[in-house]
Amino acid sequence: MDFRHEWKHEINTADYFSLKSRLSAVMKYDSHYPDGTYEIRSLYFDDLKDSALREKLDGVNRREKFRIRLYNGDSSFICLEKKSKINGLCGKRSAVIDSDCARRLSEGDFEFLKDSGNELLTEAYAKMRAGLAPRVLVDYTRTAFVFAPGNVRVTIDRNIRTGLKHTDILDKDCVTVPVLNDPKILEVKWDGFLPDIIRDAVNIPFRRTSAFSKYAACRMYE
Repeated sequence: MDFRHEWKHEINTADYFSLKSRLSAVMKYDSHYPDGTYEIRSLYFDDLKDSALREKLDGVNRREKFRIRLYNGDSSFICLEKKSKINGLCGKRSAVIDSDCARRLSEGDFEFLKDSGNELLTEAYAKMRAGLAPRVLVDYTRTAFVFAPGNVRVTIDRNIRTGLKHTDILDKDCVTVPVLNDPKILEVKWDGFLPDIIRDAVNIPFRRTSAFSKYAACRMYE
C-alpha cells in the first residue's frame, strides 16, 4: 500500500465557487468525467465497539476503515476498500467485487469471502468474523481535479447525505437525509511534494486543516 499526504478543509458555499474557478484554471478535471463531477455512494463498516468511529473522533494516529463504494449508481463496477491512516499519511487498498457480493455484504453475509483468494477480501472476512458489519450509507457529490507533478488530486465533496439505518448499497430508491449544516469538504492529496501553484490555488484565508469525517457525520443521527 502506497501512502500519500492529505489535507482536509471544511469550506462554505462561497469558498466552493471560488476554489472551483481557481482550480479549473490550473488543473485538469478527472478524465473519467466530462466536468470532473460524479456521485459516490459508500457503505461503511464498523465493529461492535464502533472502533473506526471512536478512533476517528479521538484522533488516533493509526486507524483503518472498510467500505464498499460505487460511482454514479453504476453497479457494474463496485469496490471493497480498506482505507488506512498512519501519522497523517493515508493509503488505500481495493478489490473489485460484483453486485451480488455487494448485496450479500450489505446484508451481513460474508462467508463467501473465505475462499476468495484475494488478500484484501480474506482480511475483510477475518474482520467480519470478529464483528465488522455494515453501519451506514454515505452519499455525496464530488468534483475532482488532477495535476501530474506531485501526482496531486484535489476533490470537493458536497451534498453529503446519510442513509440512516439503511445499508443496501444497491437500493436506488433509498431515501437519504442531508447531514447537519450542509458541509462542503476540500481534500488535497499528493505524493512527495505539493507544487506551489496548487498550494496557492487551494489556500483559503482563515481556514485550517480539519478532521472532518463524512462517516462520522453520517453516524450522528443514530
